Amino acid sequence: MRIGGRLQGAIEILADVEERRRPIANALKDWGTAHRFAGSGDRAAIGNIVYDALRLKLSHAWLMDDDSPAALAHAVLFRQWGIAPEALAERLDGDKFAPEPLSDAALQAFASRNLADAPDDVRGDLPEWILPAFKQNFGENWLAEAEALNLRPPLDLRVNTLKATREKVLKALARSGAGEGGIAPEAIRIPPGSGPDRLPNVTAELSFQKGWFEVQDQGSQIVAKLVGAKAGDQALDFCAGGGGKTLALAAAMENAGQVHAYDADRTRLAPIIERLKRAGTRNVQVHDTLEGLSGLEARFDHVLVDAPCTGTGTWRRRPDIKWRLSEKNLEERTAQQAEVLVDAARFVKPGGHLVYVTCSLLPAENQDQIARFLQSESGSGFAAVDVETVWPAAFPGVEARPHVSCAGFATLTPAATGTDGFFCAILVRKS
Repeated sequence: MRIGGRLQGAIEILADVEERRRPIANALKDWGTAHRFAGSGDRAAIGNIVYDALRLKLSHAWLMDDDSPAALAHAVLFRQWGIAPEALAERLDGDKFAPEPLSDAALQAFASRNLADAPDDVRGDLPEWILPAFKQNFGENWLAEAEALNLRPPLDLRVNTLKATREKVLKALARSGAGEGGIAPEAIRIPPGSGPDRLPNVTAELSFQKGWFEVQDQGSQIVAKLVGAKAGDQALDFCAGGGGKTLALAAAMENAGQVHAYDADRTRLAPIIERLKRAGTRNVQVHDTLEGLSGLEARFDHVLVDAPCTGTGTWRRRPDIKWRLSEKNLEERTAQQAEVLVDAARFVKPGGHLVYVTCSLLPAENQDQIARFLQSESGSGFAAVDVETVWPAAFPGVEARPHVSCAGFATLTPAATGTDGFFCAILVRKS
């Protein structure tokens, strides 16, 4: 396909996402099924236009004075792919699969408008109601933090140290452009590329099938490392989901001791069994009901709570959820988090640690949530551990640092640590 056909395909998918309020991945899959003539390179390029458009949806629309799918898709090529309007017009001329030309008004707006004149929510490509939370969280750095969330993410992998070394995996993935991750000692990173570039399908590699590595954002690896689990410990991964952090804990514990993985959502938990087999873990027990953990209250050295959240820290990878998020969603999530904290806290033994994690950047889900917990009856026996006392030992020689609140809680971000957005609070049970 030429660029005109790719642009038209992206416009159709953007319209589908907007009209049906559905995830990008579903819309892309359906479009590909209906257009089987499109090759893998075409589908990747179309997907890149769609994702790029939604990352910068507000600023694209403001600069074009038009929020239509066509305007957003054209703005991607102008702003992010470096194709000037005149050059694009020449490439689309005579292409029968190309979309209708943009209006003169949209082109004139793009040529005359300066983003520095736009409202703050537009400059940061943030829902207006979330802007105050970003300013509260990051102060004068809020814009840089928001802008970093609008960039393409890299592909991060975690070396499974039960089966391989980082050097061994890097050698196996040499043709993929893989390099060291930068912070987490087992991290490997493949840069995101630009324009129509597509990331390699690393799960098709023989080294993946052998269990040498897992696909896992480095932020997720970092918070798993901050748990501090070691060989012989007893650990509980509460809200384990697909098991990424469970696998990281099992490897850190060298298959010694015990990891219990629990999640009430059986659909999310289902992939964990195959992943555990591939990774060669022998110290993990999986539970899909709280009853399965009966008798284990106050028995764990480490309880990791990867709480349900709004996912604001994952906007690089899932920009569509940014525009579907509502204040009602936030209220629902904070209520769920409070319940999960109470449920999980009873499994921590005296002297043990409760590690609360979200992939959110909103204070209501993070530092405010922990402050409420510590003031509650369930949390009164816990105290906060300053992450700055843990970080140097977990990541020796690493210059990058997360944002650390006055209470000692850590926030990872694309701007500060080059990761997805994560919050991490470490609490110790005093009694």
